[in-house]
Amino acid sequence: MLKIGEIIQTVKGIVETKIDMVKLDIQDQISGILTRLIFLVMMGGSLLLVLLFFSLSLAFFLSQYFESPHMGFFLVGLLYLLVLLVLYLLRENDPTEERVQKGLKGFIFRTRIFKKRNEKE
Repeated sequence: MLKIGEIIQTVKGIVETKIDMVKLDIQDQISGILTRLIFLVMMGGSLLLVLLFFSLSLAFFLSQYFESPHMGFFLVGLLYLLVLLVLYLLRENDPTEERVQKGLKGFIFRTRIFKKRNEKE
């Protein structure tokens, strides 16, 4: 027969192992979230640079087209003002807000449910 002390030691070992496994899982999830956030910031920075250079190119092109050095920059500024106005009007649109939130949650807090389901099958 097993002694009570051995049973307690076995249960303690199982609990400690489970705690260690949960800690490792949390570390994996946090590192995955941080990696995706860093990737998102890098993508956003790159997108801003691309947008900056396209805006400058469009402004210079329009300046040459209208033969006025300031008209191209003025028109590009108006374009961005129009985009800002549209975004301002959409700020309280619930379906748009939900789609953006769902997309960000799906990208940043990607769950492992699908991976676990695929492993089980």
